[in-house]
Amino acid sequence: MATRPDLAAAAQRLLGLTLRPSQLQAFKRYSAELIAWNERVNLTAITDPEALEIKHFLDSLTCLLAMGSRPVGRAIDVGTGAGFPGIPLKIAQPQIRLTLVEATGKKAEFCRHIVALLELDGVEVVHARAEEIAHRPEHRETYDWALARAVAGLPVLVEYLLPFLRLGGKAIAQKGETGPAEAQAAEGALKLVGGRIHQVIPLELPGVVETRYLVVMEKAARTPADYPRRPGIPAKKPLG
Repeated sequence: MATRPDLAAAAQRLLGLTLRPSQLQAFKRYSAELIAWNERVNLTAITDPEALEIKHFLDSLTCLLAMGSRPVGRAIDVGTGAGFPGIPLKIAQPQIRLTLVEATGKKAEFCRHIVALLELDGVEVVHARAEEIAHRPEHRETYDWALARAVAGLPVLVEYLLPFLRLGGKAIAQKGETGPAEAQAAEGALKLVGGRIHQVIPLELPGVVETRYLVVMEKAARTPADYPRRPGIPAKKPLG
């Protein structure tokens, strides 16, 4: 069986990204803390360090295929869990100003711990639901990028993400093999919240059989003030 490449080699091969020794050390510390915390807080089902590098860290970094090699501006990671994809992107691209949104208190606490441990400047962790903070003036329609990984089906997710974006901003939903079908199913919901599909990018992670997709959406019009609806409603009654 072929040996899985390490994070540095895989990032260079797949993304053309050169990770510095200090960044690789940050990823090692992140991995060790994730495994340690996972013994008392359910953060991930993946606990093998090599698998973590590819299935969490590299997978998060693939957002750069849509964001570009030197993304700038503000990014918000909705439903970040243990910090994916936001924290790996911040490690690799320190110039990004990042907001992490997580509704589960213990997961938000872990994210704050990692941000402090790795001394990541320009990162805010918000313990709240996306439906709530998307109506706050400091967050509404102010971001260049809205990101989500394994949070919800796309017709639900667009209602969470698009209200955060400025006009011309882009949302990236990281999806598995259902990505293209979900993109098609979400077109009606996107129109309601001011968005449209920009592109769907297929990618292959080393050692992972399933094709992954980045579903990239563009903010084309202002999101009506009614969206997102009250907490829980988008998931119960998806737009479309």
